[in-house]
Amino acid sequence: MTAKEGQAHDAMFAYLAHEKPRPGQIEMIHECTESLRSKGYHLAAAPTGIGKTAAALCAALEITQNSETKKHIFFLTSRQSQHRIVVDTVRRINQRRTGKEPITLVDMIGQSGMCVQPFANESNLVFSMMCSTARKTKSCRPWITSAPGLTKRILDSPLHVDELVELTKIHRVGGELTQTCPWKAAREAAGYADVFVGDYNHIFDEDVRKSSLEAMGISLENIIVVVDEAHNLPDRIRMTMERVITPTIARNTTMELEEYVGALNESYLQSNSVALALELDAATWAFEIMKIARTKTADLFRQLHTDLAHDSEESKVEVERFLQIIHRSCDEYEGLTGQKTLEPQQIEQISVDRKHRLPRLADVLLRVEVDLDTGEDGDAMEPDAHRMGHILKCIEMFGNTTALSLVFSSKGKEGKITSHLLDPGLVSGPVFSSVHGAILMSGTLYPPKMYADILDLPSTKTTKTAYPSPFAGERRPVLVAGDVTTRYAQRSATMWQKIRNHIQALIDGTPGHIAVFAPSYRMMEDILGEQSFKGIRKITESRDWNKNDIDSLVETLRSEKEAGQRILLCGVYGARLSEGIDYNGGILDAVACIGIPNPPPSVLSDSLKAYAGDRFGKNNAWRYTVTQPAINSILQAMGRPIRSIGDRALILLLDNRHTDRTYIGCYPSDLRMNATNDPKTTESFARRFFSRVHTVEEG
Repeated sequence: MTAKEGQAHDAMFAYLAHEKPRPGQIEMIHECTESLRSKGYHLAAAPTGIGKTAAALCAALEITQNSETKKHIFFLTSRQSQHRIVVDTVRRINQRRTGKEPITLVDMIGQSGMCVQPFANESNLVFSMMCSTARKTKSCRPWITSAPGLTKRILDSPLHVDELVELTKIHRVGGELTQTCPWKAAREAAGYADVFVGDYNHIFDEDVRKSSLEAMGISLENIIVVVDEAHNLPDRIRMTMERVITPTIARNTTMELEEYVGALNESYLQSNSVALALELDAATWAFEIMKIARTKTADLFRQLHTDLAHDSEESKVEVERFLQIIHRSCDEYEGLTGQKTLEPQQIEQISVDRKHRLPRLADVLLRVEVDLDTGEDGDAMEPDAHRMGHILKCIEMFGNTTALSLVFSSKGKEGKITSHLLDPGLVSGPVFSSVHGAILMSGTLYPPKMYADILDLPSTKTTKTAYPSPFAGERRPVLVAGDVTTRYAQRSATMWQKIRNHIQALIDGTPGHIAVFAPSYRMMEDILGEQSFKGIRKITESRDWNKNDIDSLVETLRSEKEAGQRILLCGVYGARLSEGIDYNGGILDAVACIGIPNPPPSVLSDSLKAYAGDRFGKNNAWRYTVTQPAINSILQAMGRPIRSIGDRALILLLDNRHTDRTYIGCYPSDLRMNATNDPKTTESFARRFFSRVHTVEEG
C-alpha cells in the first residue's frame, strides 16, 4: 500500500468503532460513503456479524464531519435494545479519537418513557391527556423548569436515554436541583448533536416530524437518515396511516362537536376574542355537517351489511362512496339539496368551496377538545372527533390515488371501515427526496431492489448491495423437512403429528434451548398447544407479554442453560420472540420454523397485489406482497440465535415448499439447504452438528 493509499484508507475508517474493519465492513463503508457523498441512498442487506451499525455510522460521520454546514445523523430504530448499541458504538468511536473533538449524541424514546411524573406509568392514552393538560395549565413543574447548563452536560458524553433521565434528576444550578422534563431537555439538546437516536416516527410521521424538527431547530435537508431494521419501515408507515370509522364514531363525533361549540361559545362571551369567534364559526359549521353526516354514515353501513355476499365478512368500499357522505351533507346544510328554507344570505355565509370541505372539516375535528370518561379497562378514550378527523385527513392526502383502500368488515356489533395505505412510498418518497442522504439497512432487507421500489427511492441516486454473511456455513446449517407441509389442502391431524415428530427429533439431538415459530397463534396452538415434549420444558408466547416479560424470559433462558436445563420456546412469526429479541451469548441452540406465513386471502391482500402489479409489474406483484415478506419473516426468526461470529445454531424448516422455485428464489444466494425426510435423519443431523461445532468467544 502506497502512502497515499494508506492515507485514504485511514480517512475512510476515521470514524470506525473497531481497531480493524470486519469482513464485509470495508465494502459497506465504502459504498455508503460514496452514496452519501452524492446525496444518495444506499440499501444494505447486511447480515448479523458484519457490524452494520458501526459501518453506517462510520460512513455517515465521514460526510457530516467534513461538511461546510452543520449536518445531523438521525439513527432511527424501532428497538430500544438497538439504542444502547448505537450509544456504545459512538463511545468507542470517541475512545479511538483521543485528543480530537468528540462525537456528540442524544438518545430519545417516547415521552412517557422519559417522564418523571407519577402519571408516566399510566396507559398511553391516559398519559397523553394528562401530560397535555399539565403542560397547558403549567402545572407540570419539570416542563416549566429551565436547567441552564444541562444541554452541555448531555452533550459532554454519549448517554443512553436512562442515563440522560438520571442526569436531569441530579443537575444543579447554583447548588439547587433543577428537575426539568428529560424529554424536553433531549429535544433541545438534539439540535446541537452530531447523532440523534430515536424512533421512525421522528421522520416518517408528518405531525411528529414537524413538532420534533421545529423544537430541535433542524431542517430535513441537513439530515442524513440511517434506518435500522429497514425491512419494518413499509409496514410501520402503513400502520401509521391505518384508521377506523364506525357509525358510533360518527355519532360520538357529533356530540363531541356540540360540547366543543358550547365551550367555545362560553369562552367567546367572556373574552369577545376574534380568534375564538373564528374558531366558533368553524366548529359550528362542522357540527351542522356532522349532524347530517352521522345519519348518512349509518345508512352506508346498513347498505354495506346488506350488500355482503352470504359467505363473506368483508368488502371493498370505494373512496368516492365515503366522500359523498361529506359532500352531500355539506350540500344539504348549504341548502343546495334538502333544506330549502335557508335565506340566500345565509347560504353565502356558510358555503364552503367543495375542494376545501374535507380539509376544513378534518382540521376542525382534530382540534376538538372535550372532557372524556375512561373506558371499561380504565383507559382514557381518544376523542372520536379525532378518529374521524384522522380518516378524513388520510382520504384528503391519498383519496385521489389508487393507493388508498377502504375495507368494510362486518365483525362486531355494527361493523367498521378501515383505511389502508397500499403504497408507503407516498409517505417515504417525499421524505427521502428532502434529506441529505440515507442508509437503509437490515439483515433481511432482501432483495434490496424490492425495498427501493416500495419506499420510492429514485433509481438514479440509489445503490443496493446484499452483503455475504460472515458466518461460515457450517456454523449455521439449514435443514428442510421434505415430508411435511402446512399447505392448506394438506393440513390434518396426521400432518401435525409428523411436524411434532420432527420437533421431538430436534430436541433429542440438541443439547440446549430451542425456539419453534408458527405462522399464527391458532396454528401454534393446534400443533404445540396441548403437546408435551420429552426432555424439555415448554414456554409459550403470549399476546399480552410486555418488555419486562421478555427481559425476564431472556434471564430465565440464561440461568436455565447454566443449570443444564432445557427450554422449548413456542412463538409466532413477526411477534416479540421471533423479531424483538437478540438471544446473545449462544443461549439458543436451534430454531424450528413451521410453515410459511403467507397472508390469508382478504380484500386487503387482493388490493395490495393488484396495486403492486400496476405499480411494479405483474411479475413482481406476488413476490412483493406475499412470498418475499413471508420468507423475510422466517429469515428474521432464523437469525435470532446467530448474533455474533462465535455463535452457532441449527435451523429446521418444517415445510417442503421451501425448496420450490417460488420460495427458494426469495432466500439469499449464499444460503445452503440440507434435506431430511424423516425424524431419524433430523435427529442424526443435529447430533453430528452439535458434536462438531461449538460456540466460541470472539477473539
